[in-house]
Amino acid sequence: MQRCIAAKHLFDVFEFSRLWCVGIESALKRDPKMNLKELSRQLGLSQTTVSRALNGYPEVNETTRERVIAAANRLNYRPNMRARSLATGRAMAIGHVIPISTKHEMLNPIFADFIAGAGETYQKSGYDMVLSVVNDEEEIGVYNDLAAKRGVDGIMVHAPRQNDPRMEILRNLNLPFVVHGRATNETGDYNWLDINNRRAFVRATEFLIDLGHQDIALVNGLENMDFAVRRRRGYLEALASRGIPERSELMRSEEMTESYGYEAANALLEADTPPTAFLASSIITANGIRRAIEARGLVLGRDVSVVTHDDDLSYFRNGADTPIFTALRSSVRQAGRRAAEMLLDLIEDRRRAPMQELMEVDFILGESTGPAPSRAVSPPTGERHEIHTR
Repeated sequence: MQRCIAAKHLFDVFEFSRLWCVGIESALKRDPKMNLKELSRQLGLSQTTVSRALNGYPEVNETTRERVIAAANRLNYRPNMRARSLATGRAMAIGHVIPISTKHEMLNPIFADFIAGAGETYQKSGYDMVLSVVNDEEEIGVYNDLAAKRGVDGIMVHAPRQNDPRMEILRNLNLPFVVHGRATNETGDYNWLDINNRRAFVRATEFLIDLGHQDIALVNGLENMDFAVRRRRGYLEALASRGIPERSELMRSEEMTESYGYEAANALLEADTPPTAFLASSIITANGIRRAIEARGLVLGRDVSVVTHDDDLSYFRNGADTPIFTALRSSVRQAGRRAAEMLLDLIEDRRRAPMQELMEVDFILGESTGPAPSRAVSPPTGERHEIHTR
């Protein structure tokens, strides 16, 4: 098992380095004389009261808690994590286990932005992150090892898939966990945070149909992954509701890379009846589709339209003031923050009912869509698609 150093395998290593450096900078600025005893003396409170306020004990009133936290922040005091761990019986760490031996959606920048968001939340609450990058067949063994050694207080589960065994395994290990996404066919209770993938792709497909497009290609992610299953379902549901027959040759499923988008679009555009519009599962893939369109001398948004899902990546923006792509936007970094908050809440109260949150996406109108070339219509108006421009 490898820990944070294994992040070098990811695209966003600079973000982990930045967060680490922030912690080092904070430590260098810290007054070595500022300890619990000195903080208590300056506040005129007992060490027990200060400690309990910082650790969230309910018997400390909110006014006192806010006063203690404000003073700790002002004086740059951080509690001794080893002492806190001994006092609370917690490891003060959250586990993220990433399998990498096969093609996997986790190795693209989307995962790194989620980790950055979650890491910000852990840092604020005094938790460390244990990042384990392992071969696929070692993943379950890592969960068993973390539980046996009490190395973490909870687990963040990534990239749920159909018939995913991890939920039952983690329940049996009695480890609190939150799933980023949902697991198709999972019948037991579990905690999850997801976006409404099915509804989002219904909306996107209907938007293109309203523009007159009939031949709409779906360039999806790996369809053993839950999000991709739901996105295909939404796409097919929209086609069926408008009486448009599905065409299997217009559907692709693969690892969401730029080169995949380019190759898929290039092949589809060579067909006898090429698509007039594309629906992409990632802005990274959409950029490959755009490259294929322009390489053929076609104009994006005039000759061929593209709608994409956009995770609002911090270093892969969808244009500046005017979005390049019409997009289904949902910040994966914000999802990381929220999922981390849910997991920390669960650790604080393990008896609470399962937490399940479904987030809707924003529909952003960009320059990549227009009327179908062969059957031009005016763009749809009204509240049907809940379009927001930013």
